[in-house]
Amino acid sequence: MKSIVRKAASFAAVGMAVVAMSVTGASAAHAEGPTQGCPYPYVCFYADNDALLAGHPLSKYRDVTSAYQTVTPRPHYGVLNTRNDDVVYLRLQSGGSICLAPNQQTVFTDSYVVNGIKISSSSTC
Repeated sequence: MKSIVRKAASFAAVGMAVVAMSVTGASAAHAEGPTQGCPYPYVCFYADNDALLAGHPLSKYRDVTSAYQTVTPRPHYGVLNTRNDDVVYLRLQSGGSICLAPNQQTVFTDSYVVNGIKISSSSTC
């Protein structure tokens, strides 16, 4: 009889541990919700401000790179950086670049065309 009681207590303890782990895992997985259709830890590009507000990104990037990744040049990009600690450099077709801080967004006018992106592990521009 004592053996059955010990087994029942053991199963109950294991069951409680599994429940605790699944609750902890679920809350960690949902800690960062998507913003404007762009989940953490992505940098998303939008056709224009309307697409940004509607949450319809054209493309998403998440890899930290040492060089620029090519982006299809478009004149009205909206860009959203959902990363908490990483800046994003946006290369302009006309030359130069713009730095977008963590958790920031911008919308470019017709005069600016982005043709490259570089995600840096730096937290400041």
